[in-house]
Amino acid sequence: MTYKVVIIDDELATRKLIANMLKNSDAPIEVVGEAGNIESGLILIKEEQPHIVLLDIQMPDGSGFDLLKKIKERNFEVIFITAHEEYAIRAIKFSALDYILKPIEEKELLHGITNALEVIEFKMDTSEHYNTLLNNIKNENKKLVIRTKTSVYVIDIKDIVYCQSDRNYTFFYLMDGKKILTSRLLKDYEDILVQSNFIRCHRSYIINLNHLDRYDRRDGGIVVMKDGSEIPISRSIKDKFIEILESL
Repeated sequence: MTYKVVIIDDELATRKLIANMLKNSDAPIEVVGEAGNIESGLILIKEEQPHIVLLDIQMPDGSGFDLLKKIKERNFEVIFITAHEEYAIRAIKFSALDYILKPIEEKELLHGITNALEVIEFKMDTSEHYNTLLNNIKNENKKLVIRTKTSVYVIDIKDIVYCQSDRNYTFFYLMDGKKILTSRLLKDYEDILVQSNFIRCHRSYIINLNHLDRYDRRDGGIVVMKDGSEIPISRSIKDKFIEILESL
């Protein structure tokens, strides 16, 4: 199956750059249209019914948010394009899949497209999302949704032993020995996990303190998890980490 993509950006050069990057990629996508403002973008979306919309936030006749407000049922994934990083938080509140900063980098663009395709292919039922949200709000058995190339996992955060970054991917290691790989970056999960007794002990690792067995001073300092995994500790955080352990 080929997935339809539309690009809505007031800068012609940006639209052409994105279109060329996508055309030369191996992703199963096709750019079916471009628009330079909100009005023509709305018409394009209605006519083409795209799977993914690459949407500029600031345009002469309004913002990308204004466009989304005018669409009653959004049956596509959104990737915002912006020159201003502070817009990212608002984008997330609109349930955007991702955002890309200008100037556009091919690696970041294709990473966003890959994430969007995963969501489209394995989208969860709305009721499941809703129940997960309610559980998290109540702070009862907080859960995390992890999307992979083949599945969508809903896991209890307390069951995560640690997470490991591997370039543009993240591995989740669970209590039952399961290992889950997702194309999301480790930093995408950090803000969520640190609220549940996790700590980033290394640039490549976030550990669950509830599954910590001991701190070992050898090799400059490592932590041993209850499953036997040995995780390095960054020098920059070692003193702070020891303080946290002593306060537990």
